[in-house]
Amino acid sequence: MDKGPGLRHPEGTLREIQINLLECKVCFEMFNLQQRERRPQNLPCGHVLCLECITALSHPLLRKLECPFCRQLCSVDSTSHCQVLSDLQELLLSSAPPRRGKGGIISATGLICTSLHLRTVFGGWGSLINPTGIAVLGSSGTVVVVHDGEKRVVVFSLQGRKLHSFGQRGKPTGEIVYPVDVAVTPTGYVVVTDAGDKTVKVFTSRGNHMLTVKSIFQLPWGVDTDNCGQILVSDVQAGTLSRVKVDYKHCVILEHQTAISDLQCPKAVAYCQVTGNTAVMEHPTDITHPVERHQYRRLRVFTKDFQLLYQTDSFSLTLQSTVRLNMSGVVFDRDGGVIVTDSDQGLICSLGKLQNGPVLTPLVGHHLIRPVGLVLLNNMLIALDAGDHTVKIYSQKSDTGLTI
Repeated sequence: MDKGPGLRHPEGTLREIQINLLECKVCFEMFNLQQRERRPQNLPCGHVLCLECITALSHPLLRKLECPFCRQLCSVDSTSHCQVLSDLQELLLSSAPPRRGKGGIISATGLICTSLHLRTVFGGWGSLINPTGIAVLGSSGTVVVVHDGEKRVVVFSLQGRKLHSFGQRGKPTGEIVYPVDVAVTPTGYVVVTDAGDKTVKVFTSRGNHMLTVKSIFQLPWGVDTDNCGQILVSDVQAGTLSRVKVDYKHCVILEHQTAISDLQCPKAVAYCQVTGNTAVMEHPTDITHPVERHQYRRLRVFTKDFQLLYQTDSFSLTLQSTVRLNMSGVVFDRDGGVIVTDSDQGLICSLGKLQNGPVLTPLVGHHLIRPVGLVLLNNMLIALDAGDHTVKIYSQKSDTGLTI
């Protein structure tokens, strides 16, 4: 019998408790009763931070701070230890021993201790509002994000400094109604899918509008570009993947081709710079698999001439692994292997090279709430987390030989 949408797997519930209640939302470190600076402290407004963040955010003389969530002015002297969270954490951590899963240690809370660690976090509510897509601009690693702000495209440095923004909210030419995804061509042009007016829009890296591709799509969604700068766009209503060839110098469309026409609600799209393969994540709605309908995903990988190379789905992966994976986003690593995100559980996992069968290896299992986008730069994973409106950069631990 299928579970209703309100019922969750126990491990998923425990994980949400750990992420949403037992982690400081400023420094993303777990509360820890044994470390004084990591003890959870109640602010007068009701929000909870670790003691170290309260000290860092407060004025050294006035001993006051502005709550980073509700902006209420709070006195440090009015804070108090949050005993209930300490008790909850102790209860969860002592409820079951750790067990080993494929690719990492699965703790008592169902989280996976993986081989990448959080290096940088930036953005946050206000800087980013309900972000939906991410890309990197050139080898410098400038990060491009689309979101629901007044200017729809925001460009950050790798250190998190906002460089500029563009794409005014609106319907006139050159403005963006409802951005869904973003990609960057090899020569630096920024491509945005706009579900609001069912178009694809091309800008320079500085934000000058160049071209709008319209009257082609029913509902464009995911986007990426190939080595030649051709635009690959999924259409969730038409069930297609289109390839659009553009003359960027003269701002004209040279060719539009429906590359794949038998997809079911395709969303995320990824192009492999090494092999020329294309991956598409489908969200089928009419299925017979004995899993929750809203969690069923199918990943299909196509060759450079769009012949089906391999496919797998969330049901098959669940049978093969101790980790329950509900795929959402997809990207290729630098060796042509596949990496997927799970926006329901806040996971990033490698599937390896699918031709040999998926080998599920968890890469990130901490600090993520709802990853909606993922890109690779050198040996770093850059995730867009819509759960707390941030960009999170992960890198290898020094004692691992993992390649991503």
